[in-house]
Amino acid sequence: MLVEYAAALRKLKDARPAKEVADDVQAQLQRLVPKRFVAATPWAQLQHLPRYLKGVVLRLDKLRADPARDAQRLAELRPVEQRYLRTLADRKGAVDARLAEYRWLLEELRVSFFAQELRTPQPVSVKRLDKAWEQLTR
Repeated sequence: MLVEYAAALRKLKDARPAKEVADDVQAQLQRLVPKRFVAATPWAQLQHLPRYLKGVVLRLDKLRADPARDAQRLAELRPVEQRYLRTLADRKGAVDARLAEYRWLLEELRVSFFAQELRTPQPVSVKRLDKAWEQLTR
């Protein structure tokens, strides 16, 4: 995991992407590998962490070839992710297993959008996340 994390950080530094992409990737890396991430991340998701980090590297590799595609995918991802982050902030640290599950679906959506070749364990799309959100907020 740490090797993949270091590779992602190095790729972010070397790729020098547009500010919007750099900020998005930096925020993703901070969510994936915060202090004490090994203790804080559930075991089931910890196993997927290397794949998520590889996804960051692949995204940055592909960015130069097609920045418009990356921007379009980021525009699709933003609203779905923003509502999660807003709700998380509103709950002020209150634990909600369904919200935590949604958080990991967001990571799978990122893999699906930016690094399809890494595959996701289950089908994931914005539409599926919208359905999951509906169930979450009932």
